[in-house]
Parts: sequence; C-alpha cells; structure tokens
Amino acid sequence: MLLNITFLLLKSMSIAWMLQILFPIVFAILVYELMQNYRIRRKVRHEVEAMQATHDMMDNALKMVVNNLIIYDPHTETIHQLDGQMLPTESISVEDFKKHIHPDDLEHSVEAIHQLMNGEVPVAEFDYRWNYSEAGETPRWIYLRNASVAEYEKDGKTLANIISVLFDETDPHHRQMEEEALFQKYKQIFENSIVGLSFYSAEGWLLDANKIMREICHFDTDTTDAYFSSTNLFDVFPFNEIFTRYQPEEYWGCSLSIIPERNMRVYLEVGVHPIYDREGKLSYISIATRDVSSERDMYLQVKKNDIEIKKMNEEILIYEQELRYMMETCGLQSWRISLERNTIEFYHGLSTVIKTFSLDHLRDIFMNPDNDYVHGIDNPEKIYSKPLSYVGLMKPMITGQHTEPQWIQINSVPEFDEDGKLKGAFGIWRNIDKLIRKQEELKHETERANDSGRMKSAFLANMTHEIRTPLNAIVGFSDVLPMLSSEDERTQMLRLIMDNCDMLMRLVNDIQAAAAFDSKGGVQIALTKVDFAKFFDSICESMSQRVQSPDVEFIKDSPYPSYFTKIDEAHLRQVFTNFVTNAVKYTKQGHIKLGYRKEWREEEGPDGTITREGLYLYCEDTGEGVPPESHEKIFDRFFKLNDYIQGTGLGLSICKAIADASQGYIGVQSEGKDCGSTFWMWIPCEELKE
Repeated sequence: MLLNITFLLLKSMSIAWMLQILFPIVFAILVYELMQNYRIRRKVRHEVEAMQATHDMMDNALKMVVNNLIIYDPHTETIHQLDGQMLPTESISVEDFKKHIHPDDLEHSVEAIHQLMNGEVPVAEFDYRWNYSEAGETPRWIYLRNASVAEYEKDGKTLANIISVLFDETDPHHRQMEEEALFQKYKQIFENSIVGLSFYSAEGWLLDANKIMREICHFDTDTTDAYFSSTNLFDVFPFNEIFTRYQPEEYWGCSLSIIPERNMRVYLEVGVHPIYDREGKLSYISIATRDVSSERDMYLQVKKNDIEIKKMNEEILIYEQELRYMMETCGLQSWRISLERNTIEFYHGLSTVIKTFSLDHLRDIFMNPDNDYVHGIDNPEKIYSKPLSYVGLMKPMITGQHTEPQWIQINSVPEFDEDGKLKGAFGIWRNIDKLIRKQEELKHETERANDSGRMKSAFLANMTHEIRTPLNAIVGFSDVLPMLSSEDERTQMLRLIMDNCDMLMRLVNDIQAAAAFDSKGGVQIALTKVDFAKFFDSICESMSQRVQSPDVEFIKDSPYPSYFTKIDEAHLRQVFTNFVTNAVKYTKQGHIKLGYRKEWREEEGPDGTITREGLYLYCEDTGEGVPPESHEKIFDRFFKLNDYIQGTGLGLSICKAIADASQGYIGVQSEGKDCGSTFWMWIPCEELKE
C-alpha cells in the first residue's frame, strides 16, 4: 500500500521535490516496520520457547508414567511407534500387531477399538497380554493397560488417527497374583482348620468365620449370618462379663453354649486371643472353638461302662466258680498255649495248673500224625491264629489214669496282645472216648440192620422201573409190527425193538456184574497181551453206532498206530461201553470223544515216591455236565443225576470197581451244569514189545 502511494507521488512531482518530502516519511515507515517485525519475532520466539517447554514437560511426564505411545492410521492400516520400544519396528501392519496379542485377549481388544472408531465411547480402556518375542521364539508375555483416544479431521467427523497410551502392568499384575495366591493359601488354612476360627474387629463386630465355626454356630449361609453379624461380641454372655471393652485379655473356658436364635446347644471349648498392634492398641479379637459334645458323651459313657465292668467282674467271679464245679463234674480240662514261653498248660478249673510241658512234645501225644491239625502244630502261629475244633485219638498222658488211647475233643480260640499279635490260644479238652465208641457201635449196628433192606428196596424199585420200560416198548412195538404194511415203517419199528432189547440186555448185564462182584468178593482181573490200538479201534467202531443223534459227533482219539500191553479186555470194554452209554444219555448236541494216551503217575509208596506207567482212558462229552458237589457221589451205586433218564445207576459204580481192582484211579472233570464232562480212568500197565 505504501509503495503504491509513493509511485503516484513520483508521477506528479519532480524527483528532487519528492526525495525531500518523502524521505523522512519512508524512513519513518521503515523504522515502524522494523519495530513491528522485531515485536512479532520476539512474540513468536516466546511462544516457541513456551511450546518447547510444554513439549519437554509432557515428554518427561509421559516417560515417567507411560511405557509406550503408538498411533494407528486407519487409512493405511498401520501402527506407528511414537515413543517406547514395544513394536519390533517403527511401524507394523495391523495384522502383524494382532499376532503379538494373546489369542484369549484379541477379541475384546478389537471390540474396544471398534467402539472407539464408531464413536460409541470417547476413550477406550482395556487390558491385554503382549508377546515381545518374534514368530518361532518362546513367547515372552507382558501385561499392558491400553488407553486410546480418537483424533478427527478439521470437519470433526472424519477419523484421522487413534492414539494409544500403553502402561506396563506386568510387575503390578505379578505382585497382585502373588498376593492373591498368598491370600488364598492363608484363606485355605483358615477354612480347613480342625477347629472353629473367627475374627472380630476391635469394636466387637464379626469380620470372618471359617467353615467349622459356621457349622458350629449354624450360620444362615456359607459366608454370613444375620444374627452374628448384627450382634456385638461384648454384649454376648460370657464375654460381656469377663471382658473389658477395648482391653480384653486371654481367655479359655469350656461350658454349655446355648443360643436360641440359632437353635444352638453344644458343649464348647472356647479360646479368646486379643491381637494388639505395636503401639499396644487393640486391632482384632480371634476366637477358637472346638465342639466337645461327643467327647463329653464319651466320658459319660466311659464312666457308665466302668460301673458296668465292676458289676460284670463280680458276676464273672460267680460264673467262674460255677464253671469250675461243672468242669470237675463233667471231666473237662482247660488249657492254654503260650507262644512266648513255648509251653502248654492244663488247668483244674480255670486257674490251677496241673500239668505243663513244651510245645515241642505236643505232637507226640496224637495217634494220627497225618491229620491237618497235627501237622499244623509245627507252625503254631498259623494253626492257632483262628478258632479250631479237633476230635481224634490221643495218648493217655493227659487223660487221667487210662492206659489205652482215648478219643479227645479239643476246642480253642486264639489270644492276641494289645498290638494284635498272636500270643497263644485257650481252649477245652474233653475225654469223649466212651461216647465215640458207643456211637461207632450204634452206627455199625444200625447200618447193618438198615443196609440190607434199603439196598434191596432201592434195587428192586429201580430195577422194576428200568426193566419195565424196555419191555413195554418191545411188547408194544411187537403188537404194532404185524399191522404195518410199509417196509420202511417195519424196518423202523424193528430198529426200535432192537434198541430196547439192547437196553434190556445192558440192564441185565449190569445187574449180573454187580451181583458177581458181590458174590465173588470183588472184580477178578484177568490180564492178556493185546494190541491196545486195534482193541480201541474195534471198540470205537462199536460205540459209534450208539451215537445216533445227527446233532452229536462221535470223535475217536487214538494217538498210537500200535500199543502192546496186558489188559483185561472184557472189563475195559465194559468201562468204555458204560462211559459212552452215559454220555449218549446226557448229550443232545456237540460231540462225544473217546480216547486214550500213555501217562506216568507219581505215587507215595512204602519206600518213598514211585513212578508207574499206565494208560489214561477218557470219554469227553458236551452234555449237561456234573455239579462239583456230585463228583464223588456219581460213582456210588444207584446214584443218578437225573431220575427221569433211564439207567440203573450201576454203570459208573461198576467202572469204579474195575478201576479199584486194577489198582488204578477213576474220576470226572466238569465245571458244572451245561459245561460238559470228561469221565476218565487210569490203569497201570507197561508197553510191551511185539
């Protein structure tokens, strides 16, 4: 503006006049401009210095309280680090930034930033865990507190940046976790104490109570109780009488505690301990309680028991006198074994010792050294550790003036010390010789009187039924036979008649065999040299015809091409026949297997153990099986597992008689019903050369 004015004046005036007139004016204007510029520069410099001081002050403040300062540019999807060293580089992408956030914290962190970007909140504050390590390295997690604000463009609507201030909360977090763990540790000790514990303030108000205390006092809930929370300790009996408010002393007592408001009536042992600070000022009051109601009841019960024991001892004394009289009258003797002294003592009554000798000589007085009880005397800790009863013959060294062995009944019970260790046994010896001999005579005569009639009656009844069954079939089928016109029907009818004739023949043979065994004093064995393999093949050919059911397979087990030995062919044929016949009766499906093999057996002889060679014969079936309790009875005469199945009950008893006469053994193997069975017999024989 000043230059324009000067230009106009120059046009209208001469240069000299103009220089004279305008020079002072221009000089004044220049001086004014210089002064104004100086004032402006000085003001700007002051403002810049003030801004720098503010910046330095803010920077120092941030360094004191803030670990990191970052800015998020939503346009480029990058995050820049303004201060700190949290980011691996000066700027990273948002996706790389997310990879450093713990997966469990990522979702809520992203949600908080989205709320800030959408304007839902002015400031987004949230916590997350940050991994300082790079990919592939062991994670190093720190705990960060994020405070973020949004920066907008001049229009106030367009988001420009998000500035985030990050506070490192790792150390405070760890300290908090340690304090929490320590608190939980002491809380657990407090809660799981074996006594009831509670804490009161110095003013007498309830602060906390553990589980035992809450149970004793019948709290409303697992944590609080309305009555105890609103009742002051110094107002409750007996504390209102024994405590001086704010200066209570140590207290211990045991009494009946009654609180009607909590339906509480228990005997408690109570201990009160006031807790003072360093200045001697009351801080807390701790109370420990223990429910002694059960202990009190136990004490009363023990006291009652003592009275009853005293009375019982008096009754025992009277009982012992009566027992001694009874034992003397009945000829009983009590005895006691002491393992510590290795002695056995015999008493007259219950306390007077009449004979003592060492346990080492106890076995010598028994007449049957093979008895299990007598064998157990060598190990008294085992035999006398449980109650026992024994009846047997004994030498007369303890049985009075007798010279002959006497039958003695022994009963005993073990005696243990306080630690449960066996210290001996106590029992009764009774001479029952006369009773046993009378019983044996009576039993013998009774058996002789009844055996004959019983056996005859059973035999006749059984034989009448067994013989009538095949005879009825033979007679009935014979009457029907002439009326049949078909050749197949006649053949079938003839086969049934022949089967029943064969059954009748076997019955007669069994009866004759049993009668012959009785009349001749037993089975007479006649040995002849045979090839047992061929003999067995002929038997199997004959026995296979007896297995007619299509559901039952006959199996032959002949392991040797030839085996020469001496056997009684007739009797062994009878054994195999009876085994197979018995199997056919009880096997409806499966198989019947007949076999044999060489087998050596060890036996106890007069000169020690001997080994004998022999043949093991067996018949295995998948039939009904034999219950374990019938394994021994099944070889008795007339014994039958099923009375509805035909048979005399003589077949297996005949087999046993043949086994006994051959100096062999017989038996059955079966796990029970529907498990099949294996009947076997072992006879001594040696393999011979051809």
